[in-house]
Amino acid sequence: MTPKNQEETPKTIDQSECMQGRLQACRLVDDDKKIRGRVHNSRLVGKKGFIVLRRRDQTVQVYLAPENMAQDDIRAAVAIGKETIVEATGEMVEAKTPVSGCTQKETEMHATGVRVLFPSEQPPFTIEEASRTEDDEKKLSTVALDTRLNNRVLDLRTPVSHAIMRIKARIETEFQKYLWEHGFLKINTPKLIGAASEGGANVFRVDYFSSQAFLAQSPQLYKQMAICADMERVYEIGPVFRAETSHSHRHLTEYTGLDFEMVIKEDYHELCDFIHGLLTHIFRRVEEDAKADLQTVGASFPAEPLLYTAKPVLLTYSEGLELLRNAGHEMEDFEDLSTEKERALGAIVREKYKTDFYGLDKYPTAVRPFYAMPDPHDPRYTNSYDYFVRGEEIISGGQRIHTYAQLVESAEAKGIDTEKIKGYLDAFRYGAPLHGGIGIGLDRLTMLMLNLKNIRRSAMFPRDPSRIFP
Repeated sequence: MTPKNQEETPKTIDQSECMQGRLQACRLVDDDKKIRGRVHNSRLVGKKGFIVLRRRDQTVQVYLAPENMAQDDIRAAVAIGKETIVEATGEMVEAKTPVSGCTQKETEMHATGVRVLFPSEQPPFTIEEASRTEDDEKKLSTVALDTRLNNRVLDLRTPVSHAIMRIKARIETEFQKYLWEHGFLKINTPKLIGAASEGGANVFRVDYFSSQAFLAQSPQLYKQMAICADMERVYEIGPVFRAETSHSHRHLTEYTGLDFEMVIKEDYHELCDFIHGLLTHIFRRVEEDAKADLQTVGASFPAEPLLYTAKPVLLTYSEGLELLRNAGHEMEDFEDLSTEKERALGAIVREKYKTDFYGLDKYPTAVRPFYAMPDPHDPRYTNSYDYFVRGEEIISGGQRIHTYAQLVESAEAKGIDTEKIKGYLDAFRYGAPLHGGIGIGLDRLTMLMLNLKNIRRSAMFPRDPSRIFP
């Protein structure tokens, strides 16, 4: 039915405007007459119906009016179950007033029909419930983390999950782009290996035909072998497996590792300068290019702005211990930092140096792997470091031992059977340059940058000692 007052006729939106990017509805509209999406919610108000359709993380309102549809059809459309994929047919028009509760506030569809394409069973929770945090101040129904993870596909449909995954992908992309632009070669190393890469502890053993193999704890040994092959600068992005029984907020048994290894010209602190440049590049790009996603995540997981400095903040391990002792924490000289002490030190450093990103240099030999280069002036320490974001370790690395005899001696001192890593050790028989590198956990870095509190929120399908499904 055409309204009597022609001036009140809703303005039809031309699809070309959508394609030009004037309307956000371009993510939802298949053409200027149809919208496909999931039923997010619906309601009947008198004789009129309203359905909110969702596609990815965008929502648009579909208006069902008696002048355009039969009353029985309106009731049937409003009764369609949530998460069902439907196609609405009609006209895209400018909304008379902004549509609250939808991402598309200036436009809506006036439908002439709605048909079911792919039905959904009743989900265990709604996307609206999953979009609320567990400490929702309005005391509305929320979804516990275990329930989310048991139904991870549904949980991943929330706008905040989409935003987290996009930011995580951006971090990985910027890592790769920065390294490529600085002359690094991407490599892919084996994940089925014949010997434990980090000395035998915390490894997954798997049957390998008539023998036994292991899932790689890191690409470390192969990165170094690539350096021995004169590749000079290499990086890898790939899965890392750790058979750790920890159920903490920051540990997974499988995660994505961001690793690089590079030749050192003179001093291993060249690595530290490069690390600072790499991470601050990532921080800036996320801040500048992911504003909308950061806002979406921040609404559910509020966080102080991530502070970082133009020049690196790099303390020695001993200096870090002294800061903790001065704040009342008891620490032995060669004691490794617990999570609690990491956080305490992070708070001290933030206050003193105005940064959430800093490094600790010269880690004790007792808490480092066999390939870490000892400090030539004090073998109780190593030329190695950890870096921290928001008070938690995110990077581990340092200079590696580059001579065959010293590697063998160090491995034997750590109780490692050198026959099992013979292929790795042999690579150093034929000359190796000074080199070093790092390993970063992508899932943990994402968690800490976004203040997600639990690494399982940044892993798409997290694996821990209690979770191998879905």
